[in-house]
Amino acid sequence: MGHFVYWMNVSLDLRIEQVPGDNGAGEWLRIDEELHREFNTRAQALALMVQGRVMYETMEEYWPRAREDASLPDVLREYGEIWTTKPKVLVSRTRHSAGHNTRIIGGDDAIERLAALRAETDGTIGVGGAAVATRLLRAGLLDELLLFTHPAILGFGRPLFDDYDLPIDLDLLEQRSFAQGVTMHRYAIRDAKEVAPC
Repeated sequence: MGHFVYWMNVSLDLRIEQVPGDNGAGEWLRIDEELHREFNTRAQALALMVQGRVMYETMEEYWPRAREDASLPDVLREYGEIWTTKPKVLVSRTRHSAGHNTRIIGGDDAIERLAALRAETDGTIGVGGAAVATRLLRAGLLDELLLFTHPAILGFGRPLFDDYDLPIDLDLLEQRSFAQGVTMHRYAIRDAKEVAPC
């Protein structure tokens, strides 16, 4: 069985964007080559990516073109190749088609279908987007958090989870520091539940 890992850049006060729509491109982020190489390594190891519509459309707009843009550093072109070719699931009620090795799950049974997907997948399933991560957390299906914490306090903006105010018990699995002051922490969520294959 696979496991869902919510992977996100966050501020020290657990904000994922400062201004609506900055979608991980805020000036508060300190993403250099060292950190991006870590992203590339971890993304390459994923069995599958699951993304909400906003996150997916942000990625879709940039990364397929980036892989062929000779003016970009190789680390960015490499990530563009990884994102474009990696199997993906777009969780959306409004999108009915998507390219780049992507299938769509939408509708009222989306969480049940994601649970079935988790049961039939071998390996790590990267989760991108606060809305889908929150739905998985509420259902007891989110297994881990992979947080890259940037040295900034935003004070306002979108939080790590949408409309979620319950305690979450975590166990630290891994940590690392990067030269720009970013820290990576990978946590297991203690109350994530095992789901039998359908």
